[in-house]
Amino acid sequence: MTKKPQTSKDAVKQVVKKIRRKAGQTYSVEEKVRFILARLRGEESISVLCRREGNAESLYYSWSKEFLEAGKRRFSGDTARQAEVLPIPWTGSGAF
Repeated sequence: MTKKPQTSKDAVKQVVKKIRRKAGQTYSVEEKVRFILARLRGEESISVLCRREGNAESLYYSWSKEFLEAGKRRFSGDTARQAEVLPIPWTGSGAF
């Protein structure tokens, strides 16, 4: 079975399909944090990092803003902790 030589129209269709697939991509929290921390470490410039990852620079800036605002809220105590308070078990020995 032989493949047909690819026409420019077919090549364009493949590129468009790849772009649409990439546009609908969702990222996990871990991927977002890894992406942001790579820049905060100063390993690469934003443009180089985004080019390597295949993301737009605007996406980096929006994630970075979210990340830093969440940290700011956390340090200021705006977020409620969902820790469960458990009583300390009493042994009954009376000794401390």
